[in-house]
This record gives sequence, C-alpha cells and structure tokens, in this order.
Amino acid sequence: MKQIAGIVLAAGASSRMGQDKALLRWGDKTFLEHLLAVLRNAEADPVRVVLGANADQVQKEISFGAGEVVLNPNWQKGMLSSLIAGLNSLPADVEAAVVCLVDHPCVSSTLIRALRENFRTGGKLIAIPTYQGRRGHPVLFSAKLFDELRAAPLAVGARHVVRRHADDILELPTEEEGVLLNTNDRAAYEKILAMQLPG
Repeated sequence: MKQIAGIVLAAGASSRMGQDKALLRWGDKTFLEHLLAVLRNAEADPVRVVLGANADQVQKEISFGAGEVVLNPNWQKGMLSSLIAGLNSLPADVEAAVVCLVDHPCVSSTLIRALRENFRTGGKLIAIPTYQGRRGHPVLFSAKLFDELRAAPLAVGARHVVRRHADDILELPTEEEGVLLNTNDRAAYEKILAMQLPG
C-alpha cells in the first residue's frame, strides 16, 4: 500500500507572537516536537518539516530525522510556497499528504489515523476534520491534487484547490476542539496551555 506523508508548515516569521511558534512549549515538548511525534505515531511516512524565517534557530533546538527538514527560501511569499516546497520534497509514489500547521498543534495521532482511514475508504480527494460543524486543520490532500496545489495562486493558497473541489471533500467530525485553535497571539497560546496534551 502506498504511503501517506505528513508535512508540517513552520516557515513563517511569527511576528505577532514575538517568538517562533514552532518553539513555543506545551508540556515537555515544543509545538513542532508535538506535531512530529503525532505524525510519527500515526505512521505518516515520510514526514517533512518546512522551515524558513527562523530555520537556523529551530534546527539548533529541535532534533530532526534524516531528510525531514525542507528549507523554503521563499517563505515570505506565504504558506502555499511552503506547502509547495514540502510537496516537491516527497517521493513520487506517495498516496496523499496530511498538511499540519505549526500554529495548530492541538491534534492527536488518533485524528491523523482517522483522516487517513476515512480518506482511503471514502473515495474523496480531500479530507478535513470538523468540530461542531466548523472545518479545521490538518487537511489531507490526495496526490492527485498536488499539481493543482503547485499551480494555485500564492495569494489564495490551498483554499483555491479546496474550493474547486467542493464536491470531493470528506468532512470528518471530531471531538478535538484543537482542530480549530490557531495560536496567533498570547491569548490563544494561554488557551492551548490550559488544554490537555493529546497523544
């Protein structure tokens, strides 16, 4: 069976937070370490982490496996440029990729596995978790969409592809509120710190 990859987008400057979100601590791990553990526990293979603005600092503080780090020199062009860098680093035979955002760390390996299994049985090209009817992250994209993602407008990002395939989306309800939680400021970070760390 073909593999489903995991990609963590962690290339932004985190200017509003005042420090790199990848290195924010939650329990005994950083956000990035938690997401890496979640993807590995869910048997995502291969796993890629796309770094950019603070790549040197992040690589000094976190241990990565061989080949896991992808550097995006064009990170200032936005999140899609990082996703493309991640996609371009994958082997040609992967079946799909689960795309995680480092500022949405509150997800579990159970959720990743559920996305993967529902994608494989549901016959759709995109799988998105929902909490109380609202779509969140991470998002799983079939490899059949990788070229469309590469060609999407940078200003619109992956949403361009999601909108084009509105009838080919599998929504997966979850009890994990973390799929909606975006760590864009200190108040959001404090809310995450008060939550239990999912495995």
